[in-house]
Amino acid sequence: MHTNYYFLRQLAPALTAQLAGFRVAVCFSQEKDELVIGLVQDRQEYWLKAQLGANFPALALPETFQRARSNSVDLFPALLGQQVETVVVWPHDRVLQVNFRSGARLVFKLYGPRPNAIFRLAPEAPTQLFQQKLLADADLRPQAAPPLPAPGKLPPPLADLPLRYLRLHGYDAAPPEARPRLVHQVLAQLETPAHYFLIQLDGRTRLSLLPLGEVLKTFAGTEPIAALRYFVPLALGRRALETEARQLRLALERRADEATTAAAHTRNRLHALAHEAGYRHTADLIMANLHAIAPGAAQVEVLDYLSNAPKTIKLKPTEKPQRTAENLYRKAKNQQIEERELTARLARREADAFFALERLEELDTDPALAELRGLRNWRKLHGLDPAQAAAKAGAELPFKVFEDRGFTILVGRNAQNNDLLTQKYAHKDDLWLHAKDVSGSHVVIRHRAGQAVPAPVLEHAAQLAAWYSKRQNDSLCPVTVTPKKFVRKPKGARPGQVKVEREDVMLVKPANPFERE
Repeated sequence: MHTNYYFLRQLAPALTAQLAGFRVAVCFSQEKDELVIGLVQDRQEYWLKAQLGANFPALALPETFQRARSNSVDLFPALLGQQVETVVVWPHDRVLQVNFRSGARLVFKLYGPRPNAIFRLAPEAPTQLFQQKLLADADLRPQAAPPLPAPGKLPPPLADLPLRYLRLHGYDAAPPEARPRLVHQVLAQLETPAHYFLIQLDGRTRLSLLPLGEVLKTFAGTEPIAALRYFVPLALGRRALETEARQLRLALERRADEATTAAAHTRNRLHALAHEAGYRHTADLIMANLHAIAPGAAQVEVLDYLSNAPKTIKLKPTEKPQRTAENLYRKAKNQQIEERELTARLARREADAFFALERLEELDTDPALAELRGLRNWRKLHGLDPAQAAAKAGAELPFKVFEDRGFTILVGRNAQNNDLLTQKYAHKDDLWLHAKDVSGSHVVIRHRAGQAVPAPVLEHAAQLAAWYSKRQNDSLCPVTVTPKKFVRKPKGARPGQVKVEREDVMLVKPANPFERE
């Protein structure tokens, strides 16, 4: 909740009390997606550091800051010398605005996917953007208070942690007439918080105005600056560990589920084989009763010596009984091979499921895995490193496998293989690609929980889809891109043929970017 409106409305007046009268001395950036502002008054200094990356937008308040001698660039030169008047929060929004006595203003837009800093020297002056690609931010303005939500709906600022808090305290089970009272109680806690909580929830370190999960540290409701100053460095330091642990947990859970499901299917097939009438037994009965089979007979009734009961065996009138028995003996041999293969597969699948469940238990209980180095060493020890996993996938999966920036790309080899990839292996949240309007390989980018597919990975996968298609020699190729959940196989469709219900199209040059020149 460090960017939630209800926290910012406590932070804004606290910053006003701290910064009123301070002047901007420096404004620069020395890391990607970072804006640093140093303010001074008399001999006092105050630092604002805005983290403006999409993954973790935040306003940090370091007590001191040392500017690097190189690799830093000055920004917003007109901001220098400006004297702070007030800091305000936009109504029901994740936006903090610093007002200066000259009429200039600096806006910190702390939206999760697209944060930005916006500076305007005067109301009619041109707008300057930190993230210059977000051109629409030049016209960003405070909005009127949103209308009251429909009955049964919650106000947008109550998303995420407040909503979870409500549900933990009986909101879903409460009768409709009691729900508004519960919402108002939580709103009262948010508007005048008694405490700020640093919590651990779902493997993430969070700042909350409500007690949830494991409470790591508590600050008084009069200390929003102290809470934020403590939280941001802690969250940034633990972010890599938490992200990798979360991804590893999801991968292990998926591996355990897939192995358990495959083992169940294999077990069912073995059970069916064990209870089917054996081909060898039927062949033995035919050979033992050749004297009783008339030429051209379509069937023969014999005494089954195992059950001591009559048994009818179907025959081919155009085929000698000896030939029928020979074919059955061959099928019996193949059945034995299948049973051996299924038994070995079942053992592998059960071992894989057990391995994943054991690793999940270690992930929860081993204290050495609370450190990033320990987690990475443990991951390599058990062959769970992404590079190792890709190599293993390449050896085991019947598809072309490529690894790009931690993402796995699978490419079908032929029409039947495309069906196997799309219908059996692809997850509904995987990205699916195919050269548009021509035959070619299905391409799948494996989904990674909590991570969007980077643009270079998407482009490389699209190039592969174009390369392994009939458009391989075209200068440009349109490629369909869509989540796999929008791809289905119509009844009676040919191998490899599918129907796409929703799609985006991108143009790429056909190539295999993973081949060395």
